[in-house]
Amino acid sequence: MGKVVLVTGVARHLGGRFVRRIKREPEVDRVIGVDAVPPEHDLGGAVFVRADIRHPMIAKVLAEHSVDTVVHMDVTGTPLGSGGRASVKETNVIGTMQLLGACQKSPTVRRLVVKSTTSVYGSAPRDPAVFTETMLPKALPTGGFAKDAVEVEGYVRGFARRRPDVAVAVLRFANILGPKGGTPLADYLSLPVLPTVLGYDPRLQFVHEDDVIDVLRLASVEPRRGTLNSGTFNVAGDGVLLLSQCSRRLGRPTVPVLLPAITWLGQFVRTAGILDFSPEQIRLLTHGRIVDTTQMRETLGYTPRYTTPEAFRDFARSHGPGLLPPDQVARAVDRLAAVLPPASEPKEHSAHG
Repeated sequence: MGKVVLVTGVARHLGGRFVRRIKREPEVDRVIGVDAVPPEHDLGGAVFVRADIRHPMIAKVLAEHSVDTVVHMDVTGTPLGSGGRASVKETNVIGTMQLLGACQKSPTVRRLVVKSTTSVYGSAPRDPAVFTETMLPKALPTGGFAKDAVEVEGYVRGFARRRPDVAVAVLRFANILGPKGGTPLADYLSLPVLPTVLGYDPRLQFVHEDDVIDVLRLASVEPRRGTLNSGTFNVAGDGVLLLSQCSRRLGRPTVPVLLPAITWLGQFVRTAGILDFSPEQIRLLTHGRIVDTTQMRETLGYTPRYTTPEAFRDFARSHGPGLLPPDQVARAVDRLAAVLPPASEPKEHSAHG
């Protein structure tokens, strides 16, 4: 008998892509896709079960299909359909609790993979130049998706202590970019004009959605005997881009705004439903965030196919030209930088940053 893999969050683009990919693995016998709403895309022959992971019925799904591998992708920062922030938080936190409770009682589950985010490190002015998996944030996220992810990881650690026989991998992805977009940062970068925080030019890291699918597959299937791929792993492409470099490559001008004003602007566009410009995203666009990926390479054994600049290039190519030619934007940014007070210099970071 081959593996039986259950994947949550399959109505979303990445969840659907992963289901179709894992279904092709020779050692996988069946794939069960779970979501509260039916997917609009094809699942490649996987079995779809309409179930809300916030409810105890998820335990019946695990038992009925004798699931041995669970890939939890339904931890997200954006609502699906008409759902709001409250619904997203319930799915992230309450849904994870229910899913982990079901996994704990299941005698067949042997592997758990959780899609998390580097947002758990937060973004603060006194942050280290590079975060490793063992570092704690200077200031814990106080709300939004980042706070949800911190709570989710706490529940996952508790599950791992109660079920030491289950291999648990937590994958902390940097900002995901690709042709499809679909993330709050991708929506921000798609604006015709990018509001930025006056005096700051944050360092950013990206991971291509193709690499997201590949590393999820690697963590879900044991590559060789005796390798469990357990632990917490930062996942990001090599290299760093400044926000000003991103605007140049997109051909989108920036509008520097004082921090109090951009906080008000974020509240306005979020309330109006124009863009999910959350406080955590404003902090990222102020202070940036860089993570070390040594464990991803050496322990998990994965090397991303796309660097940070390459992932961004693919995103930019798929989202068309901006309002202005990139070289014209570059000249404008340079002139603006010459008259603005400089931001504090970033500390040195590792080669894998």
